[in-house]
Amino acid sequence: MNIAILSGKGGTGKTTVSTNLSYRLSKLGYNVQYFDFDVEEPNGFIFFKPKIEKKEDVDVLVPKVSSLLCGFCGECVKKCNFNALALANDKVLVFEKICHSCGLCKLVCPVGAISEEKRTIGVLEQGIVEDFPVYRGMLNIGEPMGVPVIKALKSKIKKDCINVIDCSPGSSCSVISTVQDADYCILVTEPTRFGLNDLKITVDLLKMLGRSYAVVINKSNEDDYIIEDYCKEEDISLLGKIPFSKDMAIKYSRGELLVNTDKCFKERMSDIIYEIKKELMI
Repeated sequence: MNIAILSGKGGTGKTTVSTNLSYRLSKLGYNVQYFDFDVEEPNGFIFFKPKIEKKEDVDVLVPKVSSLLCGFCGECVKKCNFNALALANDKVLVFEKICHSCGLCKLVCPVGAISEEKRTIGVLEQGIVEDFPVYRGMLNIGEPMGVPVIKALKSKIKKDCINVIDCSPGSSCSVISTVQDADYCILVTEPTRFGLNDLKITVDLLKMLGRSYAVVINKSNEDDYIIEDYCKEEDISLLGKIPFSKDMAIKYSRGELLVNTDKCFKERMSDIIYEIKKELMI
C-alpha cells in the first residue's frame, strides 16, 4: 500500500503530516516505511533524526564520444530530442546535465564512436528510528533533474508495507513520477485562496492519473469554508483538520514530532488515521 502525501505548493504542512502519520502508524503496530521523495529539499529526517545505516550513489549514463572514431557526421546531434549534443567544428560537445540517458545517440552513431559512462547525480540514504525504516533521496546541488533519484528510491518500496511517501510540492515531473504508483493520495492544503488554487491544480493532476485522493486542511481557522465548499462541490473526502497553532509551529521549528509532543495534534492525527482506515479498510 503506497500512500502519497502531496501539496499544491510548499509550506502547507505536507512533511508535518507525512512524518507524523508514518510514525504514528508504526506505533499502532502497522508495518510502515517512510520515504522522502522531495529530493531537491528533503527535510523529513530533521524530525526523525535517524541512525543512517546505508548510503548509495545514484548514477545516470551519459554519452562519451571518441575523438578517434568520430567522423563528425552530426547524426547524434540531429537525433537527440533534448539538445544535449552539439557539433562544433571537429568536436561533439556533450551537455551532461540536460542528457536524459536515453541512449539514442549511441544507437544511431554509424561508426560506434559513442559509449556511455556513469555520472553521479545524487544519493539515497536509509535510516532507522526505533525499528521504523526511513528513506530519503537527495539530488546533488546544481543538478536539474530529480526523476532518476526518485526512480532509484522507488526500488526500496516494499509491497507488504504501508509506504508513506512525502512528495515534492507542486505538479512537476518529479511529482508525476512519484504518484504514478500511489494507491491513495492525501492532499494537504491551507484555507486560503492561494491554497485552493494550488489544490485544484493537484486534483486535476490526480484525476488525469486516475489516483484516489482525499484532503487534509492544515492551519485550520475561520476560513476553512474556502476548502470545505470546494470539497463538497467536487465530492472530495475531507479526512480532518489541523488547527493553526503558534505552539505547534514552535515545536515544528525545533524539529519535534508533534504526535509525541503536542496533545492536540496527536488527537487530530488520530482522527485522520481513523478516516484513512475507513477509506482504505486497513
